Amino acid sequence: MTIVSPAIRLSDHSQSETRAEEFFRQSHGNWRSQRRYYTLKNDTVQEVVSSITVEFLPFGDERLIHLSQVHGLGDGTSLKFGALTTWESDYVGPSPRQVNGSTVFGVLGSSLYRDRGFNTLSPIIAHYTMGDNHTMTLHTEYDGNVFEEELKLVGSHYRVRQTIISRAQEQLMIGQYLENRI
Repeated sequence: MTIVSPAIRLSDHSQSETRAEEFFRQSHGNWRSQRRYYTLKNDTVQEVVSSITVEFLPFGDERLIHLSQVHGLGDGTSLKFGALTTWESDYVGPSPRQVNGSTVFGVLGSSLYRDRGFNTLSPIIAHYTMGDNHTMTLHTEYDGNVFEEELKLVGSHYRVRQTIISRAQEQLMIGQYLENRI
């Protein structure tokens, strides 16, 4: 049996946080996102084009303090860093519409705190891992749904993302994204 000391675990979290911080810093800026959502049961495809802005949030930013308070994390200074992401999206057939929004992310250990989820306005917590400085994998569960997402920086001008949404161990939707820096 191998025993891992708490100091090693702390070191692992610290390395993970360092990689996540670098990922967020590299994502800072304006992006054009082209995505497709595949609904698996009825074989429909929803195309979306979005303008996305990612703003890196350093430790102590008022939006991180507010997010800490929303999640009940003590005095509000728990989150190490984060990002504010805003978007303007145009949904192209079969259900055309425009959607604007924003979300705040904050990192503490291996948890990614958010002020809202993909399809809920309630605060949520995702768990993340960093494969390297360029790839973040997220796992989120709420309202009976499971969201598995991978975000990968490709050089300094592109990001690719893939999201798989499941319920009761059945995959319902796959989202695929190509984002280029503008």
